[in-house]
Amino acid sequence: MKPNIIKEKSFDFAVDIVNLYKDLAYNKKEYVMSRQLLKSGTSIGANVREAEFAQSKPDFINKMSISLKEANETDYWLDLLHATNFLNADEFEKFKPKSQEMLRLLVSIVKSSKD
Repeated sequence: MKPNIIKEKSFDFAVDIVNLYKDLAYNKKEYVMSRQLLKSGTSIGANVREAEFAQSKPDFINKMSISLKEANETDYWLDLLHATNFLNADEFEKFKPKSQEMLRLLVSIVKSSKD
Protein backbone atom coordinates (compact mmCIF):
# COMPACT_ATOMS: atom_id res chain seq x y z
CA MET A 1 0.00 0.00 0.00
CA LYS A 2 1.51 3.31 -1.01
CA PRO A 3 1.89 6.01 1.62
CA ASN A 4 -0.79 8.66 1.87
CA ILE A 5 1.25 11.82 2.40
CA ILE A 6 -1.63 14.15 3.31
CA LYS A 7 -3.04 11.58 5.74
CA GLU A 8 0.32 11.26 7.51
CA LYS A 9 1.16 14.95 7.49
CA SER A 10 -2.29 16.06 8.66
CA PHE A 11 -2.14 13.58 11.55
CA ASP A 12 1.33 14.74 12.58
CA PHE A 13 0.16 18.36 12.29
CA ALA A 14 -2.84 17.59 14.52
CA VAL A 15 -0.52 16.12 17.17
CA ASP A 16 1.61 19.28 17.02
CA ILE A 17 -1.52 21.46 17.33
CA VAL A 18 -2.76 19.50 20.36
CA ASN A 19 0.60 19.98 22.05
CA LEU A 20 0.61 23.69 21.19
CA TYR A 21 -2.93 24.00 22.58
CA LYS A 22 -1.82 22.41 25.86
CA ASP A 23 1.03 24.90 26.14
CA LEU A 24 -1.20 27.88 25.31
CA ALA A 25 -4.00 26.84 27.66
CA TYR A 26 -2.05 25.52 30.62
CA ASN A 27 1.11 27.62 30.58
CA LYS A 28 0.04 30.88 28.92
CA LYS A 29 -3.58 30.83 30.10
CA GLU A 30 -4.91 31.63 26.63
CA TYR A 31 -8.19 29.79 26.16
CA VAL A 32 -10.28 31.37 23.40
CA MET A 33 -7.98 31.54 20.37
CA SER A 34 -6.17 28.35 21.37
CA ARG A 35 -9.48 26.45 21.44
CA GLN A 36 -10.30 27.69 17.95
CA LEU A 37 -6.83 26.63 16.82
CA LEU A 38 -7.36 23.20 18.35
CA LYS A 39 -10.69 22.74 16.58
CA SER A 40 -9.53 23.80 13.13
CA GLY A 41 -6.08 22.23 13.37
CA THR A 42 -7.38 18.79 14.28
CA SER A 43 -10.31 18.98 11.88
CA ILE A 44 -7.93 18.98 8.90
CA GLY A 45 -6.86 15.39 9.48
CA ALA A 46 -10.33 14.26 10.51
CA ASN A 47 -11.76 15.39 7.18
CA VAL A 48 -8.83 13.89 5.27
CA ARG A 49 -9.66 10.57 6.96
CA GLU A 50 -13.32 10.96 6.01
CA ALA A 51 -12.31 11.64 2.42
CA GLU A 52 -10.36 8.38 2.38
CA PHE A 53 -13.65 6.49 2.29
CA ALA A 54 -15.72 9.00 0.35
CA GLN A 55 -18.81 7.63 -1.34
CA SER A 56 -18.13 9.45 -4.60
CA LYS A 57 -15.71 11.83 -6.26
CA PRO A 58 -17.87 14.86 -5.35
CA ASP A 59 -17.94 13.63 -1.73
CA PHE A 60 -14.13 13.30 -1.80
CA ILE A 61 -13.75 16.82 -3.19
CA ASN A 62 -16.15 18.16 -0.56
CA LYS A 63 -14.25 16.57 2.34
CA MET A 64 -10.89 17.76 1.00
CA SER A 65 -12.35 21.24 0.47
CA ILE A 66 -13.47 21.28 4.09
CA SER A 67 -9.94 20.26 5.09
CA LEU A 68 -8.61 23.14 3.01
CA LYS A 69 -10.94 25.61 4.72
CA GLU A 70 -9.90 24.30 8.13
CA ALA A 71 -6.22 24.60 7.17
CA ASN A 72 -6.78 28.20 6.13
CA GLU A 73 -8.55 28.92 9.42
CA THR A 74 -5.70 27.29 11.34
CA ASP A 75 -3.23 29.50 9.51
CA TYR A 76 -5.29 32.54 10.56
CA TRP A 77 -5.27 31.53 14.25
CA LEU A 78 -1.51 31.02 14.15
CA ASP A 79 -1.08 34.51 12.67
CA LEU A 80 -3.37 36.03 15.29
CA LEU A 81 -1.71 34.23 18.20
CA HIS A 82 1.65 35.48 16.96
CA ALA A 83 0.38 39.04 16.42
CA THR A 84 -0.97 39.12 19.98
CA ASN A 85 2.27 37.74 21.45
CA PHE A 86 0.89 34.39 22.58
CA LEU A 87 3.31 32.75 20.13
CA ASN A 88 6.87 34.01 20.13
CA ALA A 89 8.92 34.13 16.93
CA ASP A 90 10.46 30.70 17.47
CA GLU A 91 7.11 29.04 18.11
CA PHE A 92 5.55 30.79 15.15
CA GLU A 93 8.41 29.78 12.84
CA LYS A 94 7.95 26.18 13.94
CA PHE A 95 4.25 26.07 13.06
CA LYS A 96 3.82 28.50 10.17
CA PRO A 97 5.72 26.41 7.57
CA LYS A 98 3.74 23.30 8.56
CA SER A 99 0.50 25.23 8.20
CA GLN A 100 1.55 26.58 4.80
CA GLU A 101 2.49 23.07 3.68
CA MET A 102 -0.98 21.81 4.64
CA LEU A 103 -2.51 24.59 2.57
CA ARG A 104 -0.32 23.86 -0.47
CA LEU A 105 -1.00 20.14 -0.37
CA LEU A 106 -4.74 20.57 0.02
CA VAL A 107 -5.01 23.22 -2.71
CA SER A 108 -3.18 20.85 -5.04
CA ILE A 109 -5.41 17.89 -4.14
CA VAL A 110 -8.64 19.86 -4.52
CA LYS A 111 -7.57 21.39 -7.85
CA SER A 112 -6.34 18.11 -9.33
CA SER A 113 -9.48 16.29 -8.15
CA LYS A 114 -11.71 18.74 -9.98
CA ASP A 115 -9.97 18.13 -13.31
